[in-house]
Amino acid sequence: MKKVFVSGCYDIIHGGHVEFFKQAKALGDYLIVCFAGDQSLKMHKNRKSSLPVSHKKSLLESLSMVDEVVVGDDPIRGLDFKSHFLLLKPDVLAVTEDDRYESEKRALCAEIGAEYVVLPKELDYDKTSTTEILSQIKAPSELPLRVDFAGGWLDVPKYARENAWIVNCAISPMVSLSDWPYEKGGGLGGSAAFAILNGKDGVKEELKLGVGWQDPAVIRESGLCVWKSGAEPRLEFKTSGEFLKGKMALLWTGESHVTYEKTDLERDYDSIIQAGKLAREAVLPGNEDFRKLCQAVQLSCEVQYGEGMKTLPSFEETAKKYCGGGWGGYALYLFKNEVDRNQFLSMEYTISIEPFLQ
Repeated sequence: MKKVFVSGCYDIIHGGHVEFFKQAKALGDYLIVCFAGDQSLKMHKNRKSSLPVSHKKSLLESLSMVDEVVVGDDPIRGLDFKSHFLLLKPDVLAVTEDDRYESEKRALCAEIGAEYVVLPKELDYDKTSTTEILSQIKAPSELPLRVDFAGGWLDVPKYARENAWIVNCAISPMVSLSDWPYEKGGGLGGSAAFAILNGKDGVKEELKLGVGWQDPAVIRESGLCVWKSGAEPRLEFKTSGEFLKGKMALLWTGESHVTYEKTDLERDYDSIIQAGKLAREAVLPGNEDFRKLCQAVQLSCEVQYGEGMKTLPSFEETAKKYCGGGWGGYALYLFKNEVDRNQFLSMEYTISIEPFLQ
C-alpha cells in the first residue's frame, strides 16, 4: 500500500483544499491529512482557529478521498507534522507549488526515503483562501462614501509631502452591494468601498491602482478626518463634522470619474498643500470655521481648474469643487444654510449628503 501524506492549516475547508486532496490521493492508495492544531495555527498564521479541532477533524474525515486525519502540534515552524510523519513513514509527501518550507521538507523526506512531490494549483473555478474567506465573513454590510475638501493627491505615496494634510469626510447615504444610491464613477471613493464590502483590504487595492489611500482610510474610520500626508494613512484627529449638517450636497456632472488615469498630470502642489493646511485649521475641534473650510475648498477648486477642468455652474453656494481627482463624477457644493441647500436640491442630478460618524 502506497501512503501519501499532506499537511496544512486547513482552517476553513474550501474547494482548493478538496482538489489538492484529490490530486494527492491519485499519487497512491492511502491519503493521510495532517492539519494544524490550535497552537500550530497561532504560530503559522498568528490567529485563533475558526473551528474547534474536533470539528475540523470530523469534516476532513468525511471526505471520500481522505483515509486518515492527524493533528499537527509539533512546535516547529513549517514542520508541525514531523512526529506523525516519522511515525507513519509515508511513501510520498505532497505539497503545493507555493510551499515555503521546501528545503526543510525535502530533508525530512530524506530521513525515511519518502518522495517529495509538488502539485500545481489547478482549479476550474475562482481560487480563494482561508484568509479571503474570513475577510469576506468579517466584511461590513454597508459603508459610507466620502467627500474630500483639500489635500487631494498628497495621499499618493510618490506625491506625499512633509507637514502637509489631507482633509476629508465620510458621508451618508450609505452604500451596500445591493443598494448603491449614487452614480458609479462619481469620485466618492466607490471603488474603495466596493473592495471593503467584498472583504478586501481597501488601502492595498487602491495603492495597486496607483492612487492614494485616503478613500478606504476615511471610509473605514468615518467622521471628518485630518490625515498626515505620507505613504500610509496616519490620522491626526477627527471630529463628528456636526457643523456641516444641512450644508453639503452633490451635483452629478454627467461624466464618469476615473482617478488613476489622471494621477500623473502636472498640478499646483504648492496650492494643494496650502489648501490642506487651511482646511485643517478650519476643522480644529472646538474651533470649527465653516467659512475658512470653504476657502480651502475653493482653493482646491482653483487647482482643478488649473488642470483644465470645466468651470462648475454656480448656485448661490459658498464653495464648490470636483470630488476626488475631478474631470467628471460628482461635484461637492457647500451652502451657508439648509435653506440655500434645499433650493439647490430642487434641481435634477443633485443629492443631499450629511457627515457620517460610526
